[in-house]
Amino acid sequence: MFVILTFEHRECPIAHVASVDRLKQITDAVREAGQLGVAELAERTGASEMTIRRDLETLAGQGVLERYRGGARSLLLRGDEPPFAMRAREGLDIKRRIAAEVAGLIADGESVVLDSGTTCLEVARALVHRRLTVLPVSLHAVNALTGAPLLTLLVPGGTPRAGELALTGPLTLASLTALRFDTAILGCCGLTAADGLTAYDLDDAAVKRTAIASSRRVIAVAEAAKLSRTALAFVAPAAALHAVVTDESAATEDTAALAALGVTVRRV
Repeated sequence: MFVILTFEHRECPIAHVASVDRLKQITDAVREAGQLGVAELAERTGASEMTIRRDLETLAGQGVLERYRGGARSLLLRGDEPPFAMRAREGLDIKRRIAAEVAGLIADGESVVLDSGTTCLEVARALVHRRLTVLPVSLHAVNALTGAPLLTLLVPGGTPRAGELALTGPLTLASLTALRFDTAILGCCGLTAADGLTAYDLDDAAVKRTAIASSRRVIAVAEAAKLSRTALAFVAPAAALHAVVTDESAATEDTAALAALGVTVRRV
């Protein structure tokens, strides 16, 4: 049911922060309007039209938008999650602070199921030198943990989603059901006191639910913006979580509502 895989570990160069912010600004603007011209995007961002054209080619390569002469149209619906490659470059400092906090909550010797997503990938990197048993449900995280000297790495079966490389399907669910973990570390697309933990993808939601059922403790990782967002697929009520680690910009009303349900909220 479980296999050990070895992947070549490569670190991708990280784009300059200003470039990352501009790509997000372009994506959001085109997504909201449906389509926009190069000149208008240049005016909105303060970048040159040549720079905007290069950015549009980058985003087209990521499947975010479609180029046409003089502009671009969005390929993302309002309820769609942006591609992994784009999200992986956003808010890296915040994600790393969250990951360091989560790593401090995990004791040596624990068994951990680690969710997919860009923040959970940073958690994987923060755990690479720990004495743990870890089952990641993402091939990105498997790659990050392969070869860790003290860590026992379990790899579930399943079908990887393109780009995300998140493992889903009956083989993944069977792998999770067969084990009992000390801690589940879950990413999310949305988390509110009213609507609970939610995901964009139905298969991903099923994996998260099974991870919760197989774990004694559940820690969710979420940047502040996700604490006021609800995605399509319901995973679990917020009260099913033991702790949430978010960043210091999280709104007090959002964190207080979670705390009122008995969830420990840590802001970093």
